Amino acid sequence: MKQIISLKQLSFYFFIIFISACSSSSSLQKKYTSQKDYWEKEVSELIALDSKESYPDNAILFIGSSSIRMWKSIHEQMKPYAAIRRGYGGASYSDLIHFTERLVSPHKIAGIGIFVANDIRAQPDDKDPKEVLALFQEVVRLSRIHHPSIPIFSIAVTPTPSRWNAWQKINEANLLIKDYCEKTQNLYFIDTVDAFLTKDTHEPDTSLFINDMLHQNAKGYVLWSTIIKSEIAKVIKDH
Repeated sequence: MKQIISLKQLSFYFFIIFISACSSSSSLQKKYTSQKDYWEKEVSELIALDSKESYPDNAILFIGSSSIRMWKSIHEQMKPYAAIRRGYGGASYSDLIHFTERLVSPHKIAGIGIFVANDIRAQPDDKDPKEVLALFQEVVRLSRIHHPSIPIFSIAVTPTPSRWNAWQKINEANLLIKDYCEKTQNLYFIDTVDAFLTKDTHEPDTSLFINDMLHQNAKGYVLWSTIIKSEIAKVIKDH
C-alpha cells in the first residue's frame, strides 16, 4: 500500500530543500567574500547606468567578464535584439555570485546572456571544473529569484591562445555547464568553441584576437555575435 504524504509533511520536505539550497548558497558566498570588494566600484558604476540608459522591456541582458565589457559593437551586432551590456573587468563566477541580484533585478528583460571566463587560467588558484559548475548554478539561482521563467543563455568559454595550456580544464567546465543546461528548463548553452579553432591544427585561431591573445578583435566579435544571436533567435522569436 502506498504511503499517503500529508500536506504538512510535503510542506516540511520543501522547507528542508529550501534551507539546504540557502545553506549551500551561503557557504559559496562566504567562501569567496574577499573577492567582492575588489570589483565593488566597477559594478556600482554599471548599476548606475540603469538610471541613465533606456531600453525596451524585451531586451537581452548580458552579464559577465571583460569580453562582455569590451563588446562595444553589441548594440549593432545584436539587432534586432536590444542589448544591455553589464560586463566588468576580469569577472569570475566566484565574484559574480555577489553581484548577480544587483545586476539582474532592476531589469524587465526577455533573456539573460552569461559569459564568464576567469575561473580557470592555469594559475595556482584555479577552481575545479565541478566548482565552476556549482558557481554557475548559483548565478542561475540568484537570477531566477527575479526572473523565474525567462531564458538564460550560458555562452561557452572561448579557447584562447593565451590560456590554451589550461584548455582541458576550461573545456571540462564548459561541458559540465552544457550538460546541466541541456537538462534544465529555460537554460541554454551557446557553444562557440569550434568556431574559434583552426580547421587544420584545432588550436585557437590567432587572427580572431587582439595582441593579448585573450580578447577578441573586431573579426572575432563578428563571429562571436553571429553565433550568439543565431542561438538566441532559436529561443526568443518575437523580435
